[in-house]
Order: sequence, then C-alpha cells, then structure tokens
Amino acid sequence: MRKLRMGMIGGGIDSFIGDVHRKAASLDGMIDLVCGAFSSTNERSKISGKSLFLSEERCYGSFEEMILSESTLPENKRMDFVAIVTPNHMHFSPAKMALENGFHVVCDKPMTLTIEEAEELEKLVASTGLLFALTHNYPGSPMVKQARAMVLNNDLGKIRKVQVQYLQGWLATSIEKTGQKQASWRVDPSKSGVGGALGDIGTHAQNLVEYITGLHIKELAADLSRFGDDRVLDDDGNILLRLEDGAKGSLSFSQIAVGEENNLAIRVYGEKGSLEWCQENPNQLVTRWLDKTKTIFTPNGNNLYPESIVASRIPAGHPEGYIEAFANVYKNFATHLIAIISNKKIEIPDYPTVGDGVRGIKFIYASVKSDKNNSAWIKI
Repeated sequence: MRKLRMGMIGGGIDSFIGDVHRKAASLDGMIDLVCGAFSSTNERSKISGKSLFLSEERCYGSFEEMILSESTLPENKRMDFVAIVTPNHMHFSPAKMALENGFHVVCDKPMTLTIEEAEELEKLVASTGLLFALTHNYPGSPMVKQARAMVLNNDLGKIRKVQVQYLQGWLATSIEKTGQKQASWRVDPSKSGVGGALGDIGTHAQNLVEYITGLHIKELAADLSRFGDDRVLDDDGNILLRLEDGAKGSLSFSQIAVGEENNLAIRVYGEKGSLEWCQENPNQLVTRWLDKTKTIFTPNGNNLYPESIVASRIPAGHPEGYIEAFANVYKNFATHLIAIISNKKIEIPDYPTVGDGVRGIKFIYASVKSDKNNSAWIKI
C-alpha cells in the first residue's frame, strides 16, 4: 500500500476548480499531488507549483512536457494519474496524450467539445485498459447514493416521472464583458463548446437523473434561450425527457435566474412512492409514500442502504456537502486504482466513467439540435 501520485493540468493558484480538486483528492489521505502543468506559461506554472510546495523540476510549462517527462521517470517516482481541470476545450488533447502514454485520467466535465472526441477517448480507455473518472461530484453525496439504492431496490416501484432543475443567477448580467474570467470562457464557443449553461450545469442535471433512476434518456425536446447581451451560447433552457422503461421527465436549467445560487434539485416519482433531494440542503432526502407517512433520511441516520453509509464521513448531524461529495469520486477512483496496482480484484467502485462522459456530450448535442429544429424530439 502506498499513496497514489497525482499530476494536475490546469488549476493554477487563481483557479477555483483546481483548489476544489486538490482538496477533494487529499481528503482521504490516499493521494499526493506530485507535479503539474498549472498554467499556459512556464513562469505562472512554476509560481503555482511553488505555492503548493512542489519541487521546481516537477512544475511544467505545458501538458505535453509534463506527460512526456513523467513517462521517463522511474515507476516509483512518476505520477500514477493526471487530473485535468482546465476549461472544456483543453480536456481532449491532454486526456488523449495521457492515455496514450500509460497514465490513468481524472477529468472535469463536460468531457470533450465534440461527440467524435468523446468516442475516441472511450475507445482509448477500452484499448488501453486504463481508468478514466469524470468528476460529476453530486452522485458522491450520501443522500444521492441512498436515493439511487432505493430506486434500484424497487422501494418506489416502477419510475413514472422525474423532475430536475439546476438554477443559478450569476450570469443574470453580462459580467463576461467586464473581463470576469469564469464567465468569459463559458460564453465563448471556442472554449465551452456548443453548449453554454447546458454544458456547464445542464449535464450535471442529466447525469443526476440517469444516476439515481438507472434509466438512460432516450429522447428529448429542448427549448434553449440566450438572454445575455450578444451571447451566442445558451444561458437558460427547458427540456422534456423520455427515459427508458416508459418514464417521462423535465429538466430545467438556468444561469440567469436572479437570486438563485446553486439550486440543483431532483424529484423522482414511482408507483409506490417518491423522493426529493436538493443540493443546497444535501443532508436530507425526503420520501413520500402511498401507504405510510413521509420519511426524511439523513447521513448516518436510520434505515440507510450500505451504499449511503459508506459514503458518509462524519457523525450524524454534522453537514456533509460539496467537497465531501467531490472527495467520494476521488476516493472510489483511488480505491479502484490501488487495487489494480496491488494486483487485487475488487468490485468496481461507484464513480462516473468515460461512458458517462460520452452520454453527457450526446445529451448536449441532442439538445442543441432539438432547439434549432423548433424543439423537435431528438433521439440520443
């Protein structure tokens, strides 16, 4: 047993998501950050690395330099995997190069800019046998895992209806015109891809629907909007869903919903009962039933499934949130990778994979195609 060695691409000292990844990866003491290409310039990368107490020779000026240099190091020193925490347009090339050079990958979502790129990564993962984790963090929540276990164990009966929303308000004004970094690249098709808020938060909602219900979205009809001045990409949308096994649903997302912060919420309705979970109150899973009273589940509370119990980190009554859920993705990925390194067989842990990444990109493209065709139904 040893700690895994992680390299990072992107995520310099002024990056929000880079810091999130580093905190999440370190939370269980299974992973050490050993190297990185943190910025687009060698100087800024080394400044970031210095602030993270890394040796200067392991702070690289580009992802190409990092991957090639790390591949020449002895096995007991080189990185085991790379975490890619860049804007969307910089996911595919480093992921492809890492896989081609024998490194496992953890990648932010959406996985790529195009379906072709996504499918190429899926084929590379299959041909190399390497691991690929996609950081959809919300399925890491203990109460989301409880929701999934309840659905899969038929507690709710056959699923009939799903409603999911992801509402934010931070792009209600055109802050990208002020040079705000996070806004600037998200409204730029060359960096964000064909989906704006759709790719940024809509894919989280899509992933949550499929994760909890175990049902894939088969068809959709999308109405996308662009309320911000001169915006090319969507900043709001409403999508009707047809899922496997006859279930129906609706998905609403927005980044122009004034006053909303991070309002991701899902409701699942079955023949015998329903459930409701909201990310802004992640410690409660509310269930309602045909033949008994409403029940509220909490982490480390009563009558939980093992999948939920193992994802809970602290005693009942203490809040578990964003970082802890994110850390569960890294923990489960690390558990899988350590088993491979140790030549041990284990049941494959629960974390999003390259297949989830492909489905996310196909969801984006189907939604954009539907919107361009007057909200026509489009198959995924």
